[in-house]
Amino acid sequence: MARESIAPTKSNLIRTKERLATAEEGYDLLEQKREILVMELMQKVEDVKLLERDMDAQVAVAYPALKRMLIVVGRERSDRLSRDIRYRFEIHEKRVSAAGMSLPSLEITMPDAELKYSPANSFAECDETVLEFFKLLKIVTELAAVRTITWRLAREVRKTQRRVNALEKMVIPTARETKVYIESALEERDRDAFFTSKLLKRKAGKE
Repeated sequence: MARESIAPTKSNLIRTKERLATAEEGYDLLEQKREILVMELMQKVEDVKLLERDMDAQVAVAYPALKRMLIVVGRERSDRLSRDIRYRFEIHEKRVSAAGMSLPSLEITMPDAELKYSPANSFAECDETVLEFFKLLKIVTELAAVRTITWRLAREVRKTQRRVNALEKMVIPTARETKVYIESALEERDRDAFFTSKLLKRKAGKE
């Protein structure tokens, strides 16, 4: 591992020790953060899997209901009925707390599942289809919100892992090598000064 190209002085040794201590402390904190993020991410992944399972189950109910409606009511009449139906959905960004961080997510406000056609044009199959697709839409919106948080957490895990790797494989080893180098150089310099001092004393004593 390469060391820093700096002069082996006491002041540089002090600064190197401070950098090393800061890097090691930062590594410990980032490693703790990474572990918390990973646990939170795994929980969100499980939530996504559960919602996807619920979505698949609701799809298996909603689309057959739609097929039955088209058979009973007819495609053209179903199309005419659907043209006058309007629902208002509101989508906002909101902040969600996860793993001690505030992450952006989605907040979707759904309208009530109203049957917006006249009783004269009402069919049981139409009612069933509207209600089943509203259930499906509710699951899809929840899934979208959870997936958004999951993607953000995964991005934070990657970012934190890169920082942990940089500290572990570059910053800390470099600081340690530099510290050892400076300490060795200073010790050798002290030994040389000690022997030089003894030689000078001997010469002064002989004179």
